[in-house]
Amino acid sequence: MDPLTRLLDGPHARRAFALRVVMDPPWSILVQDRAPLTLMAVLAGQAWLAADGERVLLESGDIAVVRGPDPYLLADDPGRAATIIIHPGQECTTPSGETVHLSMSHGVRTWGNASAGETVVLVGTYTTEAEIGSAVTAVLPRVAIIPAGGVDAALARFLGGEITTNAPAQGSVVDRMLDVLLVHAVRAWAAEHPGRATGWLAAGTDSLVAPMLELMHDSPAEAWTLETFAARLHVSRATLASRFRDVVGEPPMTYLTNWRMLLASELLADPNLTTAQVGYGGPFALSAAFKRRFGLSPTAYRHLKYAPPTPQAV
Repeated sequence: MDPLTRLLDGPHARRAFALRVVMDPPWSILVQDRAPLTLMAVLAGQAWLAADGERVLLESGDIAVVRGPDPYLLADDPGRAATIIIHPGQECTTPSGETVHLSMSHGVRTWGNASAGETVVLVGTYTTEAEIGSAVTAVLPRVAIIPAGGVDAALARFLGGEITTNAPAQGSVVDRMLDVLLVHAVRAWAAEHPGRATGWLAAGTDSLVAPMLELMHDSPAEAWTLETFAARLHVSRATLASRFRDVVGEPPMTYLTNWRMLLASELLADPNLTTAQVGYGGPFALSAAFKRRFGLSPTAYRHLKYAPPTPQAV
């Protein structure tokens, strides 16, 4: 199973923040929410996206995937100073600290400086670390641009309709649609930039490495060794190890360990699931490896990343 398929399988976008942003010039939004991943789809007008010294003009139909947690700017003019700042927790203020969230609200999940502005952007933000998602998006640049036509425009329109609708299970539908749009965006970017693909994305068409990755992703709990992989694929250990490192960029067993840890971190999001199905020689070995990877035990990680919010007194 490839990582893009895994992206749709697990409890991925569970707490995504989704909004329809409507703006009229002049405007400039500095996003410093430290979110791990944000997807933007321009429905109308245009906007400049500036990150790490690079500027790109987004036009109607374009999609951008931005990897966090570093800040970036979205504006009608890339040289314009920020008029709005988005802080962690999606708190919105002016540069002087004045709260503006409510004053810029224009209906169900619609926000901006105008109720019917010339620029309309759908924003979907993954506000918590989704580690399986990082296995997917780590192969992307800091900003990945998918020009209009690269992804079926109907997906963004459908997501926009759900974002602005109050209906039963609306949050779950938005999460799933955001995942689908992200998958299509990653696929489209990879197809458009084959020479820039790295890691597992570069291995998708390799006749030897692709089936090895499929074995890892389908059966992570298997007691894999380089010898068992080589036997299954009818090739020597040396050939397999060399090809995998050349294509993916790291040794096969290192990749498998990282994949198991990422899978374990995802499973911890569901209180009804355990990490047993990722293998790794038993719970104690897994716990030790998990702590080396994340700096926390699985239990502590679950409590820190996925504990439900504490109800506030009314």
